[in-house]
Amino acid sequence: MSLTNLGRLHLTAVQKTAIDAALTAIETQLLTVTVNLTAEDRQKYGSINETNKLFVNKDREFFQTQPSLISSDVDWVEFEADFQDRTFADTRLDRVATITRLLSDFKIVHDYDNYQDSLTDYDYSKYKAGTKTPGYTEKVAELKQFFPNTGGGSATQPVAEKVQEAE
Repeated sequence: MSLTNLGRLHLTAVQKTAIDAALTAIETQLLTVTVNLTAEDRQKYGSINETNKLFVNKDREFFQTQPSLISSDVDWVEFEADFQDRTFADTRLDRVATITRLLSDFKIVHDYDNYQDSLTDYDYSKYKAGTKTPGYTEKVAELKQFFPNTGGGSATQPVAEKVQEAE
């Protein structure tokens, strides 16, 4: 993979509009059925762990295969509706996680390209300031604030990046 111009593919205005419309459609549908939990509610109800999911699955299996053994105190129609919605949500969460990763990767390569281009422009501006070309001395002075510790390393590597490399 090339070290420059990683994000050479760009979304068109039509694609951006379609993505936003799809996200709005999803939000609109979910707002009609979702309970807005507080932080305390999330802690209280939480997500059932894998062992408890297996328990629910096994209980559902008894409901489906041996109905004579089920409790009449349980609304099994509601149980099945909850189960189907949970299964639907779980698989869609996997898809949303994939979409989140795709958007994150998309953003990362474009951030990287912008940063590399800005470093190139900064180096060019320093060159032009050295030739006394009007405006560049001021530009370099403005941009130099992002490189407070330029001794000992690359003159165009901000402190934050140096810290990340050391970790």
